[in-house]
Amino acid sequence: MYPVLRMAKELFVHRNAARLPVTGTHVSHHICWPWDLDFWMELNNGRTLTLYDLGRIPLSKRTGFVDVLRANDWGMTVAGVSARYRRRVRVFDRVTMKSRVICADGRFFYLEQSMWRPDGSCTSHVLYRMAITGPDGIVPPSAAFELMGIDRLPDMPGWVAAWTRADAERPWPPMQDATQE
Repeated sequence: MYPVLRMAKELFVHRNAARLPVTGTHVSHHICWPWDLDFWMELNNGRTLTLYDLGRIPLSKRTGFVDVLRANDWGMTVAGVSARYRRRVRVFDRVTMKSRVICADGRFFYLEQSMWRPDGSCTSHVLYRMAITGPDGIVPPSAAFELMGIDRLPDMPGWVAAWTRADAERPWPPMQDATQE
């Protein structure tokens, strides 16, 4: 189930937070609850991606991105994700989440998020490819950023470019095994 109450709490807590530049880092704090666990009694990998919404949506609000989307009747959707899981998060563990936009290309913008333990070790890191959507399909990120008064974002880091190139090699739609029905 989607963590609606947790999202409402995050939006409430950060409702008066200072405005961030579009590449600013939004920091939030979270607890792993029993309903976030998998069979191995650690934060479920799918739930981790859901919890990253708790940082992504307030980040969008604090940067003014939500205002531009609403004013233009645009939406935002995840167009791809790459995740690394490196440290277990157990029940009642506290994590700090960091969320920021890092770059854009002609079709998408890229956002990274990470979760950190109090000891400073990173538990997971995700890279999202995000699309702005309008009535006619994908809206170039430059259109939204221009409305926000931003000429350009930083250049795409090599590791993001490598991921986009590798992902472009992946067949779509995926191949189906003819023996399975």
